[in-house]
Amino acid sequence: MSIDKIAVLGLGRVGRLAAILLDQAGFAVTGFDRQTPRQPGGFPAHKLDVASPDALADALSAHHAVLSCLPYHLNLGVAAAAHRIGIHYLDLTEDVPTTTAIREMSSTAKGVMAPQCGLAPGFIGIVGASLARGFRRCRSIRMRVGALPQHPTGLLGYAFNWSPEGVVNEYLNDCEVIEDGVRKMVSSMEWLETVYVNGVKLEAFTTSGGLGTMCETFLGTVDNIDYKTMRYPGHAQLMNFFFHELLMRERRELAGQILTHAKPPVEDDVVYVHVSAEGEIGGRLGRQEFVRAYYPLEIAGANRTAIAWTTSTSVVAVIEMIRSGKLPPSGFLKQEDIALEDFLATRSGQRFAEGGRA
Repeated sequence: MSIDKIAVLGLGRVGRLAAILLDQAGFAVTGFDRQTPRQPGGFPAHKLDVASPDALADALSAHHAVLSCLPYHLNLGVAAAAHRIGIHYLDLTEDVPTTTAIREMSSTAKGVMAPQCGLAPGFIGIVGASLARGFRRCRSIRMRVGALPQHPTGLLGYAFNWSPEGVVNEYLNDCEVIEDGVRKMVSSMEWLETVYVNGVKLEAFTTSGGLGTMCETFLGTVDNIDYKTMRYPGHAQLMNFFFHELLMRERRELAGQILTHAKPPVEDDVVYVHVSAEGEIGGRLGRQEFVRAYYPLEIAGANRTAIAWTTSTSVVAVIEMIRSGKLPPSGFLKQEDIALEDFLATRSGQRFAEGGRA
């Protein structure tokens, strides 16, 4: 199935930039948003009520693929529409139930069903799997990501440059891990540890959704796998107080509103990536690491935040690989099945190779 005409749903920072990158890569792009889009430059954009199955089907019918950059709770409806029409589907979700439902559809899909194509899950799994393949036997894969302000203020040291719904979900939903060979669920905001990236002291703790399908793929071959979010020191204690002692876990929507009102987005952000794997190489125990700090970049004449360009670039690189035949033309796509060297060789993926500071 060809993948030339792509509909991008949701034209916020990430969706708009993804559409621009796709347009630059030679795809025919049409953008859709719930509000009348301002002129995005380079591709047509229209208003669309994604809650209307008829309107959604009509909008998607002229395309080969749809990329959903919508809030996670809207993705399942889009995936179902793509499945009915028979086109490729991709999204950025970290929501596990949504991904599970999309996977069930994929067994009868005519195109690729590829949720979790952002930064984490997404790029982080590609890197983790790549490191693991370098060992004769891998005993652990540890993946950490932090999207943070460069110049933090206040006790939380944070800014909501990502979806508040997604962040609240990550902080409250249980997390999948493999511990000592056993696949299990553990609580979020636990297993606190200290991590350094480029000399910056950070704390890392468990959050939901970042592993994608890694535990399923490596169960029985890797004894320990976990994913953690990185924040500036002290953040986890305050968020545990907010959600659990003040019982804001019972009012998730309000919690997101309070947090984004207190800590709005910033332009000068940074995305820290810290991935490590340990195992046996040449009869000896060894450790491999991929540690980077990604900062805002100028793309298409505008400054793009680190979280926006790393997320949008991840999914666009995957779409480029589907077009080039580097990935299967149909079925469910696991991020860990994507070769890191092929990902970094794409037009979009090159930014990860060039834009990071080790």
